[in-house]
Amino acid sequence: MQFFVSTTMVLALGFQFVLRAALVPSTARRTLLFTAAAVVPLIIVTALGWVPFEADRAIRAVTPVHATVAIAVNVLIWWTLVTIVCTAISKIIFNLRREVRQAMQMGQYTLEEKLGEGGMGVVYRARHALMRRPTAIKLLPPEKMGESSLARFEREVQLTAKLTHPNTITIFDYGHTPDGVLYYAMELLEGASLEAVVEHDGAQPAARVVRLLKMVAGALAEAHDIGLIHRDIKPANIFLCHQGGELDVAKVLDFGLVKTVREPEDAGLTRDGVVTGTPLYMPPEALTDPDKVDCRSDLYALGAVGYFLLTGGHVFDGNTMVEVCGHQLHTIPPPPSARLGATVPAKLEEVILACLEKDADKRPQSARELRQRLADCSDAGVWEREQAQTWWAAHGAALESSDSITMADPLASTVAVDLARDRRTL
Repeated sequence: MQFFVSTTMVLALGFQFVLRAALVPSTARRTLLFTAAAVVPLIIVTALGWVPFEADRAIRAVTPVHATVAIAVNVLIWWTLVTIVCTAISKIIFNLRREVRQAMQMGQYTLEEKLGEGGMGVVYRARHALMRRPTAIKLLPPEKMGESSLARFEREVQLTAKLTHPNTITIFDYGHTPDGVLYYAMELLEGASLEAVVEHDGAQPAARVVRLLKMVAGALAEAHDIGLIHRDIKPANIFLCHQGGELDVAKVLDFGLVKTVREPEDAGLTRDGVVTGTPLYMPPEALTDPDKVDCRSDLYALGAVGYFLLTGGHVFDGNTMVEVCGHQLHTIPPPPSARLGATVPAKLEEVILACLEKDADKRPQSARELRQRLADCSDAGVWEREQAQTWWAAHGAALESSDSITMADPLASTVAVDLARDRRTL
């Protein structure tokens, strides 16, 4: 009877200590000392013969000394087992927590929250250890660490770091963890992609479209001047934010598919007959002859972005990638006014349709020319600061709390097309 009572008491108390070890972060040494110290009052209680009830005291009074010693030894053995279990649990959990902290550490940056994931990496919200500056960290997951992916990732950050235009994402830092995970730090933008803006609010005012297109054209002009072709301009890669006291600031993101027109080493990162891009924003020459892709190809995609902003829909729709690519090659886009069934500023419509010409020679020949033509769209009006303030007050909170990085439409995602295999179907 005495053995049963003491064992039950030890196990009940031991269960609580095990719970503490599992739920309360602690080093193994601290848990060992804390749990081991608890056996002292248990042994004292056992040795002194204290029991809570009068009937038990009567039983204990006639219990031989050797039986009391046996009970104390029984308590000691069980509590030793409890101590070992608690210490082991604390060691495992504490080490796991430490490993997680180390995994979330990228140099001077600590990862805080996953923001999104794309074909070339995962983006996290992060914090610099000393400056406490909010930062976005893009890293290449271990499962994507092939030789080609590593080269593309390094190339993306090196090329983006060359750009200083205020409408291009800014790179702060670059490095790798001790276990070889590559990452780079960039400015953290508060806002939403143009894709999310249109999905949330539909077609945008012409004056706002002009303002945003001019910003992106300015960013592309700098990139084109140093021989960089983006090749994946689309609403998901243009971020609308408020920055430096300015509202409606457009930022060009994701230079992972950049083509250099002046550096021969670029050839090693592409495959003959394979074009990479987003079908809904891919220019015809990218499908027929990827080697002919140049700065005017980015302007075609930017025209498609302007069309999307003006009408709330893509230039071409289709059920498959082949169908959409076929439209890009052969179908004349309907004017935005026809798609909307409403009047669109004539000059703006003319500029957008010029960007969407099948023949690159008929498009604006440079981003600077496009920017000037957009500046001449006086019939579109001016997007005033007060209008931007009203819009952000009405929609900002909902947009910033949503996951605007996730894309459900596979035709709006970046893909690789093997022309040698698929050209016959286009």
